[in-house]
Amino acid sequence: PLCCAFPDFLYFSGMQGNLSNVSCTKEVRTPSVSVLLYILAGVWVVVTFCGNLVVIISISHFKQLHTPTNLLVLSLAVADFFVGVLIMPIMIIQSIETCWYFGEVFCFIYTICMAVLTTVSIINLAVIAIDRYIAICHPLTYSNKITFRIGAMAVSAIWISTFSYICSMMFSNGNTEGVIGVDPCPGDCVLVFNSTWATIDLIYSFLLPVFIMVTLYAKIFLIAKRHARAISTQQKEKNKNISKKSERKAAKTLGIVVTVFILCWLPFYVCSILNQFMNFAVPSGVAWACLWIAYINSGLNPVIYALFYPWFRKSFKLLITCKICSPESSLISLMSEH
Repeated sequence: PLCCAFPDFLYFSGMQGNLSNVSCTKEVRTPSVSVLLYILAGVWVVVTFCGNLVVIISISHFKQLHTPTNLLVLSLAVADFFVGVLIMPIMIIQSIETCWYFGEVFCFIYTICMAVLTTVSIINLAVIAIDRYIAICHPLTYSNKITFRIGAMAVSAIWISTFSYICSMMFSNGNTEGVIGVDPCPGDCVLVFNSTWATIDLIYSFLLPVFIMVTLYAKIFLIAKRHARAISTQQKEKNKNISKKSERKAAKTLGIVVTVFILCWLPFYVCSILNQFMNFAVPSGVAWACLWIAYINSGLNPVIYALFYPWFRKSFKLLITCKICSPESSLISLMSEH
């Protein structure tokens, strides 16, 4: 049925009248296909869970990683970790079984968690872009004003403001009538936004943060390029050069994280725009594929860290060899590979 052509959190505003007499039916799959889908999805849940857990433990445990930037990376990892723990397992069942088995109350809680974690992730990345811009383009201002305390306050503000925003949307008629667990798609868990809130959410949760990220990282790379040319002609201040090189490398890695995030979430928001603003019914398989591509991003960030951050690789080795259990392990230097 048409109402099942969109997974949760895609916008259904204005479509209830056409769907009020439609019921969702379970999509028939062969047992072998279902098992294969469960295995593949389960593997990615484990990757998401374990990868982000390594980031959380590493930044929390090792004192050398206690920096404002890493505090924002930690906040991002926490959001991705909870996506792997709370959201993806339910999504697996719902997308493979094409039915909602968990009741109306759990649907409401699940939808709030999904919205909060998604928004926190993208706001985190926007704030990380601001942090890197100040660090690269205004290094004196950064070292004097951006402290660990400021980073902690920024993280708290991100989570509190996001939770307040989502609750405002959910409890102020931002969702249309008969949304959670009932019509327009009986037996499914669907969040329906009215036109006003759909527009606000598209701007606040995607367009504005992406604009900030793209603009700031474009400026960062232009300035980093100028720094590289200047450094190539001045070889005297070696330590300072190494420090700038480290900052540029960090900006480059986080730029890759941002690029991957945008590429993963763009199809989801394109589907949302097609549905909300153009009344185009996206096929069920395409809609679920776009949503899964978006949430696969939660497991990709640790993979990027493993490829580009020596501290992540060293921390992982210390974790799997249980050396992290040593009382002095928090003082171990993780930057020796730079």
